[in-house]
Amino acid sequence: MLTWVLIFFIIAIVAGILGFSGLSETAANFTKILFFVFLIFFFISLALSYVD
Repeated sequence: MLTWVLIFFIIAIVAGILGFSGLSETAANFTKILFFVFLIFFFISLALSYVD
């Protein structure tokens, strides 16, 4: 999942440089959403590893 965050981040940067503001904004929003989902899954798995 973290690779998807990096892919959308790179797409947002490249689209911003090339002037595609709509595509850049959409890719940045996907990046934020995927990053927070990744963090939630990370903390859940971290918490579950300490339960054992």
